[in-house]
Amino acid sequence: MKNRKRFWGITKFVLLSIGAFVMLYPLLWMLSSSFKPIHLIFSDLSLWPSEFTLEHYKVGWAGLSGYTYTTFFKNSFILVGLSILGNIVACSLAAYAFARLDFSIKKVWFAIMLGSIMLPYHVVLIPQYILFNNLGWVDTFLPLVVPKFLATDAFFIFLMVQFIRGIPKELDNAARVDGCGPIAIFAKIIFPLMTPALVTTAIFTFIWTWNDFFSQFIYLSSPKIWTVTLALRSFLDAMGESLWGAMFAMSILSIVPIFIFFIIFQRLLIEGIATTGIK
Repeated sequence: MKNRKRFWGITKFVLLSIGAFVMLYPLLWMLSSSFKPIHLIFSDLSLWPSEFTLEHYKVGWAGLSGYTYTTFFKNSFILVGLSILGNIVACSLAAYAFARLDFSIKKVWFAIMLGSIMLPYHVVLIPQYILFNNLGWVDTFLPLVVPKFLATDAFFIFLMVQFIRGIPKELDNAARVDGCGPIAIFAKIIFPLMTPALVTTAIFTFIWTWNDFFSQFIYLSSPKIWTVTLALRSFLDAMGESLWGAMFAMSILSIVPIFIFFIIFQRLLIEGIATTGIK
C-alpha cells in the first residue's frame, strides 16, 4: 500500500509539473525572447538565449509618440488606484445596505443587481459612450473611474454581501445600545471587519483594470493618457515593422506590478474568497 501511494504521488507530481510547464511555456518563451536579438526571436525557440541583449528594454522604455513608459505606467497606476478606491468605498456601502438595512423592494433591487452581472458589457457600450461623449468625458479617465464610485461592479457587491452576512448581528445590536446609528455601525463595526473581502476586491480590481484593453481603447485616444496595455499595442504596426522584442520586454515589465501585488496580499485573497462562499 505504501509503495502504491508513493507511486501515485510521484505520478501526480510529474503530471502536474508537465501541465504547469505547458501553461507557463508561453510566458517563459516571452521572457527569453525579450533578451534575444531581433533575428533570433522567431528562429531560436529555446528558452535559454544563445545571445543576450538589453536593447529591447531600452527601446521599449523609450516608448512611442514622444512619451516614455514612465508616463504609461503612471497613467495605469492612477487609473488602477482610483478604480480600487471607488470599488472599495461604493461597493462596501451598497453591500452593507443589502445585507443589513431594510428598505422597500430590497429583494427586487438585489435581483436586478445580480442580473446586471449576466448582462454583457458590449450591450451597454454604445449608450454609455453616447452619454460620456455628451458629457465631454471621452479621452479622459472619467468614463473609466466615475462608474466605480457608483457601485457598478455587481460581482464585488455580491462578494461583500456574502461576507457581511457572516458577521454576527449581535455586534450591530451592541453598537446600537451604545448609541450608534447605521453609518456609525458601518464605519466602526462592519467596515473594519471586512478586510479580507476588501483586499479581495482590491486585488481583482487591480488585475482586471490593469489588464483591461477594450474599455481603455474605446475611451482613451491621446498618447499622453495611454495606459500600459494601450502602449503595448502601439508596438504592433500592421503597415510597417513591428517591434516584437520591445513589446515582449515591456510585456514582462507590465506583469511585475500584478505579480508583486498578488504575492503581498495572497493570504488575504484566499481568506476573502473562502469566507464569502465564492469558492
